[in-house]
Amino acid sequence: LCCCEYVDRRGERSHLAACCCDCEDLDEGCERWLRCRSLPPGALERIADTVADRVRVPWITGAVRVKVSLLPPLVLLPVFLHVAALHFLLGLLVLTSLPALVLWYYYLTHRRKERTLFFLSLGLFSLGYMYYVFLREVVPRGNVGYSQVAALTCGLILMLGALSRAKTDPGYLPVPEKPSHQDLPNKSVRGNSDGLHGVTASGAASGRAANGEAKGYCRMSPEEPEGVKKDWCAKCQLVRPARAGHCRLCGRCVRRLDHHCVWINSCVGEQNHQAFILALSFFMLTAVYGITLTLHTVCRGRTPFVALFYCPGAYSDYSSALSFTCVWYCTIVTAGMGYILLIQLLNISYNVTEREARLALRDNTGRRLLGGLVIDTGQYNRGFLCNWGHFLSLGSSPPQRSAEDVV
Repeated sequence: LCCCEYVDRRGERSHLAACCCDCEDLDEGCERWLRCRSLPPGALERIADTVADRVRVPWITGAVRVKVSLLPPLVLLPVFLHVAALHFLLGLLVLTSLPALVLWYYYLTHRRKERTLFFLSLGLFSLGYMYYVFLREVVPRGNVGYSQVAALTCGLILMLGALSRAKTDPGYLPVPEKPSHQDLPNKSVRGNSDGLHGVTASGAASGRAANGEAKGYCRMSPEEPEGVKKDWCAKCQLVRPARAGHCRLCGRCVRRLDHHCVWINSCVGEQNHQAFILALSFFMLTAVYGITLTLHTVCRGRTPFVALFYCPGAYSDYSSALSFTCVWYCTIVTAGMGYILLIQLLNISYNVTEREARLALRDNTGRRLLGGLVIDTGQYNRGFLCNWGHFLSLGSSPPQRSAEDVV
């Protein structure tokens, strides 16, 4: 292959110069649009797949495919922020429409059960661009010292380090190469609406935590609570240990699955839950510190909270307007991440995962506490200190039995 050639998704050899050729679905879509006729089912998906396959850049070993979901944040975010800095009303319009667009895209991908790099790209590029604006527009004003810049930079580096750790293996269960139903132990199977079947183990095996979930902290019993059952995953063809779950986006079962986080494009489970909380904490501290420094520079003589809503000189020049607009953008993102962190901390305090809370709400088996912010299932809750001690020890010891051994 030359630098502009590639093998497309159908296994055929193609060239970048032919990126606009031979797309029957697009031709049919344009023809139906001109005739005001509706598209056939699945036409938009096929067109999107074809476009995504043909967006490539030349490379030595052949044209390399570029993830389409990476591009919108890189292009649209700076444009929107600079437009919002032109006038107060434009800023109000942009800063209210951006969260709505992001939520719309989230529900669109969530409904289609698709993985996307859009949110990870948006988060990382937002961090980089906010840091760039801070160094270019805020620091030259002379109100921010080198020590403050160093502290902000260290917070950013620590957050990226924790984020990198959170992107690693969340605790995927090994999938058996050749699953066979004949190898399964004799168990009674219980079906549920998720397409997964609970398997009740016989004897004392049903009381042990295969993933080390209940290893006596304080008064926690080494045995699992009664009624906790291992599950048979029909998709992964394995018996899952207690509190494990199947992620429909990743297509894998994860130990102590909490949820699939679109901001890191990965699951949050037993192995990376601590790093996920650490990344959120570092982000909150760094973002609040950066917002405070910027507001002290742009709106002098006012407290950060007052300056956020009343800063008369913010639009006196374009530099101040851009800094103030970025502050509001950071505030919106920080508020969203702060809500996620709050829910996570409450869940840890009650030793419940997001998945367990969602299932408890569906089955009406949990208690709503603190105004519905947390759902206490009562299954693993052993008190505040014991619950946090259990969380801080996640992933410290390997599981006693692997899923392959169980199968």
